[in-house]
Order: sequence, then structure tokens, then C-alpha cells
Amino acid sequence: MKQLEKEHIANWFMSLQDQICNSLEEIDGSAKFEEDQWSRPEGGGGRSRAIKNGPLIEKGGVNFSAVSGPTPEKILAALKLSMADFFATGVSIVLHPQNPWVPIIHMNVRYFEMSNGVWWFGGGIDLTPHYVIEEQARAFHQHLKDICDKHHPDFYFKFKRWADDYFYVKHRSETRGIGGIFFDRLTDKEGRTKEEQWDFVKDVGQTFIPAYSDAVEKVRHKEWSDEDKLWQKIRRGRYVEFNLVHDKGTKFGLDTNGRTESILMSMPPEANWAYEYQPKTDLQRATLEALRKDIDWV
Repeated sequence: MKQLEKEHIANWFMSLQDQICNSLEEIDGSAKFEEDQWSRPEGGGGRSRAIKNGPLIEKGGVNFSAVSGPTPEKILAALKLSMADFFATGVSIVLHPQNPWVPIIHMNVRYFEMSNGVWWFGGGIDLTPHYVIEEQARAFHQHLKDICDKHHPDFYFKFKRWADDYFYVKHRSETRGIGGIFFDRLTDKEGRTKEEQWDFVKDVGQTFIPAYSDAVEKVRHKEWSDEDKLWQKIRRGRYVEFNLVHDKGTKFGLDTNGRTESILMSMPPEANWAYEYQPKTDLQRATLEALRKDIDWV
């Protein structure tokens, strides 16, 4: 079998970016993506695509990157790696909706290799509702379980638990949302070939649009109040806290001298940090109760 080359992986990620952007423009119905192409002085670059002020999506980004060069000391120390050049490529997505009833969604699929032969895949997809709706959460997790079960019977429960642990705002003692799946450092040491791990990553990437479409279909036209909009901004604040304090992807991008605008595209357009804000409705209180680990959604 022909060796799976990094150029092939990067090209597929570029095509995934194209497919997802085209689909999101159709789903939104009005807004269009704007693209910035950028280069990294040490090697590589990417295509950052932003969408804003649509009827559905207030702010979002679908970014592709393929960067390379000497591995920064911070990365070597953090990942406990030996000195060698690196190559990293992937697609990262965050969408912030206009309507507080529509959830935030995030996905990342990525590949990393070094000139000394080290390589792995990583990624994940998760949902952050401002209001947790059980039917929506169960449908989202069913999409992910179906994809995982196609590749390994243990994947969903393993990667769902990993997401619960990873997307946890420790200083708030709450999960970022209703989770999803998260995985990292998938290699051939798990008894699966590189091609098999790659097939799984591709399927995760391609489940983004159907999973997102289902999540927004029943709530995108639901009316909201000023209180709902304030609650949305409070929950966006929690999202920002996780991304800036805990998220390893943000730290990796900044430590590898990535494009700051692209790395921080995950930030919402507006957020709020009201002092000691207390939930005002039963649904807000129920949402906070649902932001915990190990809920069995399927």
C-alpha cells in the first residue's frame, strides 16, 4: 500500500474546508465567507475564512493551516518530544449564532508529524448550547456515536469521556457545553493502521454539516427576549474563559507563531462577565445542572 503522505492529508483538509464553507453559506442563507491567505515566516501558512452578521451565524470561522519548521522549545517540552522539524495541518471551526436558542459548535481535525518519524492524528467535535435541550443533545451525540461505531465499538465511549474531561472549565466546575468527542495522538500503536486512523478522522470531519444542521433546524427561528440575549453573552463568557485559560490548541497556535487573528477566531463577537450573575429562569438553572461530566446522552 502506498504510504500516506502529509501533502495528501493537507490537500484533503483543504477540500473539507471548501465543502463546509459552501454548506454553511447555504444553511445561513445570506452571509458569505471572506478569505485571508497567510504565511508563516518559519514555514507554511493557511487560509482563514470568516463569516459574520448572517441571519443564523453572527460570527464564525472555518480555518485551514499547514505549518512546518523547527519545533519550538515550548512544544517539545509540553509534548515531551525530541528535537526535530515538525509539520502540522488541519481544519478548525467555531460558529457563534445570532439566536440564543442555537448552540455554539466547534470542530477540529488535525495531523502532526516530525522529521524523526513521529506522527499522530487528533481532533474532536463538541456542542455548547446556551440553553441545554435534551432532544438536541441526544441527537447530536447519536451522530457522533454512529460515526465512532463505524470504526470501533469502543471509540464513542472512550472519546466522549475524553471530551467531558477536556472541555471542562475547572475554575467554574462546569463543562463547556454538552460535550461530544475528543481524541489526540492516534497512531498505529492502537492496533490500527495509519490509513484506518485517517479514515476515522475524515468521517469525523464529514459529519460536521449533518450534525450542525440537525442541531439548528428546530430552534433557528425561535423568538428570544432581552433576558435570553444576556444569558447568551454570559455563556459566551464561559466559552472565552475555557479557550484562553485551558485550551491546548490555542496555546499550540500561539507557541508556534501562528496567525493570531486565525487562532483567536473562536472568540464570540460579544460576551458578558456580570458580577455574580444568577440564573433567572428554570431553564437557565436546568442548563447549569446539565453542565457536568458523564451524562449518558445516548
